Amino acid sequence: MSDMMIIIFSLIGLIIGFGISYFAGNKINAAKLKEGENRVASRLKDAEKEAANLKKEKLIEVKEEWHKRKQEFENDAQQRRQKLQTFEKQLKSREENIESKVEQINKKEKQIEAQEKDFKKKIEDISKKELELEKLHDAQMTKLQEISGLSLEEAKKLMLENVVNDAKTESAQLTKRIIDEAKNNATKQAKSIVLQAIQRSASDHSVESTVSVVSLDGDEMKGRIIGREGRNIRAFEAATGIDLIIDDTPEAVVISGFDPFRREVAKASLEKLMADGRIHPARIEEIVDKTRKELEDEIIHIGENACLQLGIHNMHNELMRIVGKMKYRSSYGQNLLNHSIEVAYLCGIMAAELGFDPILAKRSGLLHDIGKCIDQNTEGPHALLGFDIAKKFKEPHPVCNAIGAHHEDIEMETPFAVLVQAADSISGARPGARRESLENYIKRLDKLETLAHSFQGVAKTFAIQAGREIRVIVEPEKIDDIHSDSLAIEIAKSIENEMEYPGQIKVTVIRERRSFALAK
Repeated sequence: MSDMMIIIFSLIGLIIGFGISYFAGNKINAAKLKEGENRVASRLKDAEKEAANLKKEKLIEVKEEWHKRKQEFENDAQQRRQKLQTFEKQLKSREENIESKVEQINKKEKQIEAQEKDFKKKIEDISKKELELEKLHDAQMTKLQEISGLSLEEAKKLMLENVVNDAKTESAQLTKRIIDEAKNNATKQAKSIVLQAIQRSASDHSVESTVSVVSLDGDEMKGRIIGREGRNIRAFEAATGIDLIIDDTPEAVVISGFDPFRREVAKASLEKLMADGRIHPARIEEIVDKTRKELEDEIIHIGENACLQLGIHNMHNELMRIVGKMKYRSSYGQNLLNHSIEVAYLCGIMAAELGFDPILAKRSGLLHDIGKCIDQNTEGPHALLGFDIAKKFKEPHPVCNAIGAHHEDIEMETPFAVLVQAADSISGARPGARRESLENYIKRLDKLETLAHSFQGVAKTFAIQAGREIRVIVEPEKIDDIHSDSLAIEIAKSIENEMEYPGQIKVTVIRERRSFALAK
């Protein structure tokens, strides 16, 4: 019994303990819950304050952005209003101009209408007179046919033949008279100017060949130049593009090549190598490159000196370099730089005598053959190539035209083109200036005689004075004295159009009549 009571009291105690702990736990949880609620409330308040502050900041930023955009919009609108106002002013001025032009057009239309009325009236009067003339013409033609006994077609044919013959005779006489007058007026002045120019520009000239000779200190140097198994000479020829000829000539080596600039590089390089004494492939390449650069620099100095010599300024550096390259170019055996300087002097002297700008004339003469110094792979006449280069480097129009027209590849637009053509002919045609191979010389003379002989009435032709003159003997039965002048002009024009030649060719037409009789 007592055990049961103990168990019952124990159970009751446990129940009471659980109840007390449950109620105590609820109170603790309630306190914690209240504390958490308080924290949440405070955090909510903080969040609300932060949100309010953030909202205020964003509102301020939005307002600032709005004001900024508004200001930009107003500025843009102001600019557009200003543009519109300017455009409106322009439109108003254009409208005023158009109105004035319309008034002028209306006035002109009224004038044209009045003129048309006058023309119509005049046309009607002319038509009436034409009818009257036709009637008179028919009546006269009928009377003429009755009097002459010829039909209308026969009379027309006879009259046309007479008119053509008279026109030919008058044309030949007029041509002869004009030529004689021009010769009388121009010959003295032209001779004076040309002779004075030639005398004042007299200078030394030399004909360049295709070989250069380098003197050696001794024949033992030949072996060093050749090198072991010929490696030095092969390296030298590969670096310079020039043939080195070593033969039995004592103490001399021949440098052969068609390009004068390459020959000069090879000659200077060989002299430096001999002076240095170290001759091997690597040293050869080094010396050749160094010499080529030195000569390139020298070319610019040569061009500058040529311009200074002629008193020419403000020329592009590239053009001066091309002028310097002329020293290592030749034309028909004549040094191109010497030829160009001579042409420049002649142009300047003749321009001064004729009252033109001598500096512009010298500039044209110096640059007239720059097209010959262009890369050989470039195709086209050298006059047109030079014209393109001068135009590229902003040379004055008279200079460009003189360069392009001195062989008549383009039309001559200024007197400087004529001066350059004349000076070029004088420089190239003077004795000893140029040389020509025998074969080409014979072909040129043969073509000259054949061309002159192709004209009707020509009996014989003879090229004399080394091709500077062609004498044409005509048949006196077919060509009279008057038409001999016309024939000379036609032959000269044909030679100009179909042949290429240095200088000028004089055409002389000879008409001789011989009568024979036998005394028995």
